[in-house]
Amino acid sequence: MPVKMVLEKGNVPVNIYTDDIESSALDQLIQISRLPFVHHHVAAMPDVHLGIGATVGSVIPTKSAIIPAAVGVDIGCGMNALRLSLTASQLPDNLKPLRLAIEAAIPVGFNHHKRASVASSTLKQLNQGIDTILSKHPAIGKMMKRIHDTWTCQLGSLGGGNHFIELCLDENQDVWVMLHSGSRGVGNTIGTYFIDLAKKDMENLQVQLPHRDLAYFPEGAAHFDDYVEAVHWAQDYAMENRREMMRLILEALRKVFPYFEITKEAINCHHNYVSIEEHFGAQVYLTRKGAISAQAGQLGIIPGSMGAKSYIVRGKGNADSFCSCSHGAGRRMSRSAAKRHFNTEDVAHQTQGVECRKDSGIIDEIPGAYKDIDVVMENQHDLVEVIHTLKQVVCVKG
Repeated sequence: MPVKMVLEKGNVPVNIYTDDIESSALDQLIQISRLPFVHHHVAAMPDVHLGIGATVGSVIPTKSAIIPAAVGVDIGCGMNALRLSLTASQLPDNLKPLRLAIEAAIPVGFNHHKRASVASSTLKQLNQGIDTILSKHPAIGKMMKRIHDTWTCQLGSLGGGNHFIELCLDENQDVWVMLHSGSRGVGNTIGTYFIDLAKKDMENLQVQLPHRDLAYFPEGAAHFDDYVEAVHWAQDYAMENRREMMRLILEALRKVFPYFEITKEAINCHHNYVSIEEHFGAQVYLTRKGAISAQAGQLGIIPGSMGAKSYIVRGKGNADSFCSCSHGAGRRMSRSAAKRHFNTEDVAHQTQGVECRKDSGIIDEIPGAYKDIDVVMENQHDLVEVIHTLKQVVCVKG
């Protein structure tokens, strides 16, 4: 059986696809399962670990309600990958100039473009959406300095934390471009605002919750439709952000390799989001917090840590997982714990063969802070099949 553990301490069971899970994450999953509107069961993917608001690696079906903190503040965070006609033999021995070229094209960390780089039609469409949201909730605009300038100039930028851009080689030594990012500062602001608003609504209604972070908007309530509108705008923004980054990366690579072609159509998928889906006889709001959709035949991306393998997968449409799978390896160690436990020598050792920064600023992203991606993949062999196995040779971190 692929399910390793079943918790039955709430209103619905929790199916967990691993036995490698800390007690705090188990407690968090039980709290989620006690909410009265959760449908049928909760699924926890093999990369599951403690999260803020809700458990990372959880798939939560809800009827007539959405939990903003389960979606989180990195709304629409996800992956983009495509294969090029380049092969390993065409790459230079010294890969540092390629990394520097990507870093010059894509702002990382708190940096952003000096001016918007995307098509005006895309900007117009996104601008109409955010203006509608701000007209109803002007406080969002006050939470973020120069919000319009910021979101437009952050389109096509990476951000920080666990976001990355990689050049990888697959089992045939073909070159792939892969990246991980989300809805940047504007998504964070929207998420933070509505999480706080949900908590205030629950307090005003005197609703008793298993945990304050599980505050929700019931369907039909004053702010439900506004949150749905805002979260979908942020998800669209995240998708466009990844498209724009990929365009800029390819533009930078063409200065070195003028004649390559794209030989595998881009896979662009969210892993922090909510969608309307049918599961176990009901239409639900399905929140995937650190999980990707793995419908039958659907392609997805499961990255390992910056020193490990990553996978292009095809979903098997497993109903018990709500047609989902893991979004990566999953953290074994918190960022603060990783900084205490490892140093730059450990980073250099664990990222041998990868052209990347090896300074103190990325210790919290060291491979040793993550679960073993091979074990994670073995625990979900009933959820996905592996199509390509990738190994990074260049990694740009935020």
